[in-house]
Amino acid sequence: MELPDRYNIGADLLTRNLEAGRESKVAIHSAAGDVTYGALAGLASGAAQQFLDHGVRREERILIVGFDSPGWVASFLGAIRIGAVPVPVNPLLQRSEDYVHYIEDSLTRVIVVDQNSEEKLKAAAKDQSLLRADQLEPADEVPPAPTRKDDMAFWLYSSGSTGKPKAVVHLQHDIPYTCVTYAEQVLGITAEDTTFSTTGLFHAYGFGNNLTFPYWVGASTVLHAGRHTPQTVLDTIEVHKPTLFFSAPTLYNAILNFEGAKSRNLSSIRLCVAAAEALPAEVWRRWKDAFGLTILDGVGSTEMLHIYCSNRLDDLKPGSSGKPVPGYELKILDDEDNPVKPGEAGDLYVKGDSALALYWAQHEKSKRSILGEWFFSGDRYRVDEDGFYWYEGRSDDMIKVSGLWVSPIEIESALLEHTAVAESAVVGITLDGFTKIKAFVIARPGAVTGDALVSELQEHCKSRLQRFQYPHLIEFVAELPKTVTGKIQRYKLREKEAAPA
Repeated sequence: MELPDRYNIGADLLTRNLEAGRESKVAIHSAAGDVTYGALAGLASGAAQQFLDHGVRREERILIVGFDSPGWVASFLGAIRIGAVPVPVNPLLQRSEDYVHYIEDSLTRVIVVDQNSEEKLKAAAKDQSLLRADQLEPADEVPPAPTRKDDMAFWLYSSGSTGKPKAVVHLQHDIPYTCVTYAEQVLGITAEDTTFSTTGLFHAYGFGNNLTFPYWVGASTVLHAGRHTPQTVLDTIEVHKPTLFFSAPTLYNAILNFEGAKSRNLSSIRLCVAAAEALPAEVWRRWKDAFGLTILDGVGSTEMLHIYCSNRLDDLKPGSSGKPVPGYELKILDDEDNPVKPGEAGDLYVKGDSALALYWAQHEKSKRSILGEWFFSGDRYRVDEDGFYWYEGRSDDMIKVSGLWVSPIEIESALLEHTAVAESAVVGITLDGFTKIKAFVIARPGAVTGDALVSELQEHCKSRLQRFQYPHLIEFVAELPKTVTGKIQRYKLREKEAAPA
């Protein structure tokens, strides 16, 4: 990919559409109304001017805390336009003290908020200025800062499995790289598409789906402010008729279990995408049967910015993560850093030019994770004889029983095939000094939980997996701990089991 040395992605994503004659084309559909590319450019310059008026200088950070909206987008692009560094974070955190870490870690000068987050951030802020994203005024064009393609452009925080979130530093050229690799070559996105993502813009997955990919080609996006439920998702699809739909496996499953979902009109969609966690083959099949739509499952990360391994419409295996996206290389190594034998599981490493520059103020973490051109993903994978990659769990989620590695994903997928199981999460626990496999199961309505169902589920797993790949213990629960994107936090279940009674 050829980019000039002087390059500003915040300006490019809008300028390329204005120069292509799309000034009057709708860039954003939202509850507040449609916003054209021309209007969005004016709002982005308005945000840029406000930041300058508040004394923000090049490479200083601007925290963005709010639901998806045109003002959110304008603030993000306006910040990069002046050479500042936008830092979007999760707007769903409940306590003001949850934001203190982000404010202090990023050394932010200005905080962009909305009606939902303003009070929480007022309590968390010290000497930072608060600006309302929903009260931006358009302004004449603010000249873009002469940033370089390798300059720092924006941060995204990774949730991580333990500890406080860590800031992932991305550069100006990282966004174009994901656009010309995954967006163009896997999605085949064009100006005729309309995107809709249930994952918010603050998250790397939703950020690509509903901002950078569509603006790169002049497509339109649908932004929904607030939490997504099966009802809101189905309503939004029927009203705005997106052609590309992005969600997480948990929400795909919830939609399938939602009463009346199969009668809803999803005919506008040409392609569905899943990420954030492995998509069980059973959910893939049920979705295909219910709506006639194909879900392309893939794996990406905040550190790599988006999906780097994916299924394709003409080359897929349900349950797998597909094959490397053009522009990325993958390798699987054992504990001694040697390539694994074909079919064996090991640690996944990825190489591609959208990789993070570093973890902010995390030197040791950066050294452990960034190994030359390769990034240590922390995921365990195996490759089958056809070149498809199969997720075996996080490196710290894998369970070793009697000297054998067990993937929680395989057991969870098997449990999900049983008619009594709505959701499940599997972890390894220590019992009398030995590692045992425990499953936490949410039963479907009407299922009779108890010892009989426990035995039935255990035999069900044994009949589909290796004999040692079954849950020794099963606990029926009402809910499972998850991240905001629906990813199960197995480490919380392990911590719960390890806590003294």
